[in-house]
Amino acid sequence: MRGFVSGDHELYSGAPNPTLTTASNDTLTARDQIGTPVDGSVAIPQLPSPDADCIHVLATQQLTEFLAVVADRPDEAAAQHAAVECAVRALGADLAVLIVDRGVVAAVGIPVERIPAQALTEITDGRRTTFEADGRVYAVALAHLGGVTPGVLVLGREAIFSVEEVCLLRGMARVLELSLQARHLIEAERQQSAENDRLINSLQRRQRLFDELSSVQRAIARREPLRRILDQITSSAADLLDVEMSGLIVLDLDDPSRTSLFSSRGVPDEGVLRMQGVPVASLGVAGLAIMGDELVAVDDYANSPIAVPEIVRAKLKSVMAVPVHEDGVVVGALFVGSYQELRAWDPASQDVLRAFAEHVSLAITDARTLREMNHAFHDSLTGLANRSLFTTRLENAFATSRSGGVAALLVDLDRFKVVNDSLGHAIGDRLLAAVADRLRECLRTGDTAARLGGDEFAVLLPDVSGVEAAVPVARRIVAALRDPFDLDGREVFASCSVGVAYAETGTVDPQDLLVRADLAMFEAKKQGKDQCAVFEPAMRESFQKHLEMEADLRRAVLRHEFELRFQPIVRLRDQEISGLEALVRWQHPERGMIPPLEFIPLAEETGLIVPIGEWVLREACRQAARWNAQRTAETPLTVSVNLSAVQLERADLPMLVTSALEESGLPAKCLIIELTESLLVEHRPETLQRLHAIKALGVRLAIDDFGTGYSSLAYLRNFPVDIIKIDKSFVDDIGDMPAAAALTLGIIQLGQALQLSTVAEGIEHIEQLSELTGGNCELGQGYYFAEPLTTDAMDNLLFPNPPPVT
Repeated sequence: MRGFVSGDHELYSGAPNPTLTTASNDTLTARDQIGTPVDGSVAIPQLPSPDADCIHVLATQQLTEFLAVVADRPDEAAAQHAAVECAVRALGADLAVLIVDRGVVAAVGIPVERIPAQALTEITDGRRTTFEADGRVYAVALAHLGGVTPGVLVLGREAIFSVEEVCLLRGMARVLELSLQARHLIEAERQQSAENDRLINSLQRRQRLFDELSSVQRAIARREPLRRILDQITSSAADLLDVEMSGLIVLDLDDPSRTSLFSSRGVPDEGVLRMQGVPVASLGVAGLAIMGDELVAVDDYANSPIAVPEIVRAKLKSVMAVPVHEDGVVVGALFVGSYQELRAWDPASQDVLRAFAEHVSLAITDARTLREMNHAFHDSLTGLANRSLFTTRLENAFATSRSGGVAALLVDLDRFKVVNDSLGHAIGDRLLAAVADRLRECLRTGDTAARLGGDEFAVLLPDVSGVEAAVPVARRIVAALRDPFDLDGREVFASCSVGVAYAETGTVDPQDLLVRADLAMFEAKKQGKDQCAVFEPAMRESFQKHLEMEADLRRAVLRHEFELRFQPIVRLRDQEISGLEALVRWQHPERGMIPPLEFIPLAEETGLIVPIGEWVLREACRQAARWNAQRTAETPLTVSVNLSAVQLERADLPMLVTSALEESGLPAKCLIIELTESLLVEHRPETLQRLHAIKALGVRLAIDDFGTGYSSLAYLRNFPVDIIKIDKSFVDDIGDMPAAAALTLGIIQLGQALQLSTVAEGIEHIEQLSELTGGNCELGQGYYFAEPLTTDAMDNLLFPNPPPVT
């Protein structure tokens, strides 16, 4: 019997047994104490050595049933609970507790929260043989479990436990221990098997990836047609990632702000048409991957703030895109998507897509290298040196300069996109060729003019003694391009911005000189265009801040960090609120609230104004509809939303307005779209068509900041305008300058003559209000009435006494 009840399963009984003697050969250790003498000292009795009679007492049938009960349970926890319950029944105990790693894992007869923890610790440590619970004293018997889950099984009842019962408990503990060990072995084998399966699947997937990429590399080496190679890559990416959709978007060579779908699989026909020649910022996930030069993965597309409604309607569940590069410059994006289920794009999937994108880059680079070799070293459109030749001559100028230095000029046309879009690419190409001719006329023999791409040109001035020698050349170029160009009898204007950088031989890298010229050109653009600027070290820091702000703005679009403020528009006669103007604010996580003047120009420059403006439109309509639902039908509020020139370039703008109205339930007559006065002058025929389409919906149009631009009355007559908003600068001077008051009243009378509503902006004093009201100005807004308010603050203003909640 000693082989069955090993030393790892000591047992304790909670009361002395008169049949135990100290003459036994099996002496219990100190932690096997049983009973407490009257004088309070701890007695150390002896258990008789188990013999054949004891084996009979252990009740083999009960142990067999115990084993069957424990083994039948589905998991370790269930087995532990079953063991405790079975032990209580078999030994007629009142309660039982199973402790593993000094924590209770199962209990019967007493709730876990009422178990006396201190007493239980003393019992398991052999320092106590009874404990009290709920006013009752229990004798205890316990057995230790060894193996992978060491623990203690403790039973308690009012009557003491006999030696036979202690032996039975010892056997049950051994059975439980063996059962739990078996379970751990099975679980370990199961986990090992799962890990083996995972490794096998990973190896198989890596082998498939290797095979697919090897096939692509062989196709590139054989110089197969580029489209065939790219089609192979997009299809392979979809197969390997087990998705239904994949595609490749590439930037337009002449207009990098627009893209085209070059290769696709599983993209709906509507999506294919939508992706042809659209702005990068309108492409959702693929556009963000291009603009941010980073992988963008969306697991739940429908609920993403950057989701494109048309793509959501196509039931796209998840999408991932990664930029494609050529010579380190982003030239497109490779994307994949799933229609059937949500996908968690794990690191392995991301690495697969990156690998295919790298091979797209390899194929494009190889094809373009061949094309450049065929075109030698000159631009085919203008006949100027191309980027490759210009770079070579720049490096040679640094190596051979005799007078001490080299100057580089970067020349970028202003508003070339307007010419291209309004007059067509053929006229745009003619203009670029004419610009090249004028550049040549401004240079010396030995200077180099180059077209780097698009509407960007460069000039190399070798052997110059200082930046003073380069500035006159830059000014000549600016002046030369101000004169109009005659293109087939059509007069076309194209100014330019020029950046100038100079460096002595050996002080900078040739490429760094171009970077400096680029920074100077960026500064010339920022200062108003149509001028030149010379590089200064502070420009680098300024540009870095610009890049950081751009990166923050891109993250803000993804993280939805924008909020709306609403400023009331009131009827001046009765000062009742008739409408609201929606104004966007950026809640930066570190810099706090950023006003629009700091980020809207950057958003327009980068194209991020498109997703921002769409959110503003939809949210403004939704809030206005909510407020109108609480007002009478006779006094609905209007909501005014500002529209940028970039948004007006979108062909789908009327559809976007329609969608915002339908989703919110806001009547079209309650929406006012505000346009800047400069849009009237710089419009294209397509712009006017879109405005008429929006007007046909019932939406009203307003000219914002009227009087600050240079529009004529003809524009007011030809455009479908309903409202003119008098700029704050006129309102500011009403009380102090009679001429300003007369001019403001003249604008009001002009609006009345054209049957247009007038809104005075920036009203801050009662004197201004009186003058405007007396001059029959219909509407006004400004801090005199209220500053731009949060949604909650506007709730309180519109509904100061809300009805009680029932």
